Amino acid sequence: MSIENKARSAGEQSPSKKYPKSPMPVQHQERPGIEAKMTPRPEYLARDYKGADKLKDKVALITGGDSGIGRAVAILFAREGADSAITFLPQERIDAEETQRQVEEEGRRCLLISGDVTDPEFCRNAVDRVVQEFGKLNVLVNNAAYQQNQESVENISDEQFDRTFKTNIYGYFRMAKAALEHLHDGDAIINCGSITGLEGNRHLIDYAATKGAIHAFTKSLALNLVEKGIRVNCVAPGPIWTPLNVADKPAEKVAQHGASTLMKRPAQPEEVAPAFVFFASNCDSSYINGEVLTLLGGETRAA
Repeated sequence: MSIENKARSAGEQSPSKKYPKSPMPVQHQERPGIEAKMTPRPEYLARDYKGADKLKDKVALITGGDSGIGRAVAILFAREGADSAITFLPQERIDAEETQRQVEEEGRRCLLISGDVTDPEFCRNAVDRVVQEFGKLNVLVNNAAYQQNQESVENISDEQFDRTFKTNIYGYFRMAKAALEHLHDGDAIINCGSITGLEGNRHLIDYAATKGAIHAFTKSLALNLVEKGIRVNCVAPGPIWTPLNVADKPAEKVAQHGASTLMKRPAQPEEVAPAFVFFASNCDSSYINGEVLTLLGGETRAA
């Protein structure tokens, strides 16, 4: 038996066999997309992940925490001992309640906050509600996103451009600004970027532009806050199996999501969430600030 197989716990599959490869089932949903309706359902429970109290008694606010990456992050944060609040759009409540149930299964609390991060007042109120409920805030995860494929730049309306920027970068800025009133030495902000912000994407021009802005925002805010002991980092994934993409692409293209990666599949949310734990945990990343960490299914990129 190889060393690799000996190290693998009984019954545990290798990632190459555990997760479905492309093509995925043909499917499409109306925006914003509901995880409960996806086939197959995204993997978010990370059953092989063992908590170690890395975030014991911390409080996190996760935007877009109802599904996808945000849901998986909330669950792993709970497994590491943190309570969470998650923001979500009203039509995503069914997913948000499922996330809440899973966090509570881990023995932690999960506050649901319905609203839109494009609204400046909502961003301020969301932070205030977290502090009122839990008495503090230690980790902000900016994750909520909007994307809309267009074949040509000529098809991108001013309304789409505004919505993409107001969700993906204005929302990050406003949440961070509101959270800073409550963050202290040892706390963290984690932004969700994208490979599109490093490489561009011919059909996601406005989305890719916001992700590039998020990367620069991360590095600049990290420099600005380093003397306060507040670390700011960014996770920049490649294709992930989430409602964001099922609700954006035509059904036939959804089936090919992630097929062009070297691993021939999209990542599952539970494969991305540990990177957020890493950046939130001082015992893991106390000397890391302003970094953009890519997760690309076998490829590498300079960030």
